[in-house]
Amino acid sequence: MHSSGKVYITGTSAFMPNAPVDNDGIENVLGMIAGKPSRARRIVLRNNGIRWRHYAIDPATGEATHTNARLTAEAIRGLGDIGDIDCLSTGTSMPDQLMPNHGVMVHGELGNPPCEVVSSAGICVSGVSALKYAYMAVRCGLAVNAVATGSEQASAVLTARNFEAESEHRVAELETHPEIAFEKDFLRWMLSDGAGAFRLQAQPRAEGLSLRIEWIEILSQANHMDVCMYAGGEKQDDGSLKGWKTYPAEDWARRSVFAVKQDVRLLNDSVVAQTVGKPLQKAMASHGLTPAEVDWFLPHMSSEYFRQPIAACMAEVGFPVPQEKWFTNLSTKGNTGSAAIYIMVDELLASGRLTASDRLLCFVPESGRFTGSLIYLTAVDHAG
Repeated sequence: MHSSGKVYITGTSAFMPNAPVDNDGIENVLGMIAGKPSRARRIVLRNNGIRWRHYAIDPATGEATHTNARLTAEAIRGLGDIGDIDCLSTGTSMPDQLMPNHGVMVHGELGNPPCEVVSSAGICVSGVSALKYAYMAVRCGLAVNAVATGSEQASAVLTARNFEAESEHRVAELETHPEIAFEKDFLRWMLSDGAGAFRLQAQPRAEGLSLRIEWIEILSQANHMDVCMYAGGEKQDDGSLKGWKTYPAEDWARRSVFAVKQDVRLLNDSVVAQTVGKPLQKAMASHGLTPAEVDWFLPHMSSEYFRQPIAACMAEVGFPVPQEKWFTNLSTKGNTGSAAIYIMVDELLASGRLTASDRLLCFVPESGRFTGSLIYLTAVDHAG
């Protein structure tokens, strides 16, 4: 095997489960905690700008229609021929199980021939880490036909039944606060399900547009920032995180230890500067990137609430990008975490709005412990 040193995204695919669910339909699908409508729902939805999202749940029965592995496999099948994949690199925030890893479960679901399989753990940036591994494999000449994925099946942990034990445990508190602590309820209106896949090769496709990967930057601020978004643990008063293995099993349900939680105050104070400002400053310094070299800006935003703070931060670090260059599908696809950037790129490519030589800057943050990532792509026609 050899490599030209260039790597191209030659195919993209997205898979969204079931019919879209509008804002008024969410509690019909996810259920109501303690039988009462959420008081946080309207506030959160007013701010986040999401109108539609997808859930891998049958609204009639409340049962799951797809596992995370199956969502991912469906997205990969959308790329076409899967018989010649030699590297499968997957990213997700929440696999279906603790062991084995997500990637081998996807491989099993696909049933394609034996290949290298790797999984990236994390939250939203896990999809970017998966892409970077596939990119490096092709660039090093170690893979000819790599597939990278991002996927989420968040609905499985957002259903009301997962909070019932905690509701029972906190009856007294529920008298004064009918909703579960805002840090948990908040995310029930933010997250949705979906998967996306990219095919990576050392040459552009024979016809149509490919996306040449110029570089991928991932920058963690965990050396000086506390945990902000987490699951499978509880944040302590001193800011440390106590993991699920240290709790007795009966506490797992009683305290909703496996619920996805967010330190909302820390998020609002820090997320933009740490995950947008700092990676942008690094990219400007190390790649000489300028705003003039961006034709499309694709930000993964959890909420429209962050649009203005992101724009302000970008201007502040000397990298203003006008809103007409921004592309996002948050309002129609919801926040699909690690899958979001795959789903966005696929939609932009399919829209016919891209032309050869267009340059795309994709931004993916995660608030886990504040990591920001940037992907810089150039659209090329078959002539390369």
